[in-house]
Amino acid sequence: MKRLLASILILPLLALPVEAETIKWVDFDASYESMKYALDQDIATFDQEKHISWIDTLALAACRTGGKCGLAAVKKAAADLKKDQSPEELLGDLYKYYDYYHRAYTAALGGLVGSYAIEKDGQWVPTYGLKAFSPIAAGYGYSHCDDFGVARSFGFRRKHLGNDLMGAPGTPIVAVEGGVVEAMGWNRYGGWRVGIRSFDSRRYYYYAHLQKDAPFAPGLAEGDIVQAGDLIGFMGRTGYSDKENVNNIETVHLHFGLELVFDESQKECNSEIWINVYNIVRLLSSHRSSIQKTADGWGRVYPYRDLDMEEYPRIVQ
Repeated sequence: MKRLLASILILPLLALPVEAETIKWVDFDASYESMKYALDQDIATFDQEKHISWIDTLALAACRTGGKCGLAAVKKAAADLKKDQSPEELLGDLYKYYDYYHRAYTAALGGLVGSYAIEKDGQWVPTYGLKAFSPIAAGYGYSHCDDFGVARSFGFRRKHLGNDLMGAPGTPIVAVEGGVVEAMGWNRYGGWRVGIRSFDSRRYYYYAHLQKDAPFAPGLAEGDIVQAGDLIGFMGRTGYSDKENVNNIETVHLHFGLELVFDESQKECNSEIWINVYNIVRLLSSHRSSIQKTADGWGRVYPYRDLDMEEYPRIVQ
């Protein structure tokens, strides 16, 4: 049933209006400290008359710094946005760059913050803040470093377009954000992998090198709708082989990547836009989904509900 719904819901994605100037490249360079500060200001002002969106803050800072978004620039941007001046008034001639940065950062971060509820002790507890989750389930250790752009040579010489999170075999991997399972199965580079498209169609999350023999969450299939924090698979070291179900990766890890899609022509081509997610992973480390295995199988400890789903009318509750 979920797959049927997804096939119906995905059609409007193809009918969305195309903006006049499609963004063709995003050099995402916001630090963890800058995103954390902007996020904290967003959360702190959520119930106030002047709500300071973290994307507005980062876009304003990026205009002033050429995309560098240092912490000092972000602090100044947040303070300025609390005044009675618009971004156009604050930026002057630099305002011509604001639309680009705002669209780019909305594409990269648009589904990570908002309203959600977790069920605890039979009660739904509504919260505003990070509603996306770390790709590593709660209670499981991992390590990672900023390895985006590092050289890779299997198949052909290329750059590493993701962040490798090292952990133990079988570590539960969860969906960072809700969306539709767009790709699933074997890839000679990524081994067993899952690709999930966000509900607004702008983000494509790629989870690769899942474990041999039982890589995916039981019952998961292409076309399924998943929520943020849902189990999607288990960490392994498959890949680097044309033959399926082969462990040719030396180190157990999750390859986690994020592709931005401003136009469908940017998918599956030489002009794909992959951004560095290292600092995003750091930001999400404070929000991890609790997954457990029971006699009935794997499931969430705390059921989750995205309270912003109404923003996307094509989603069926």
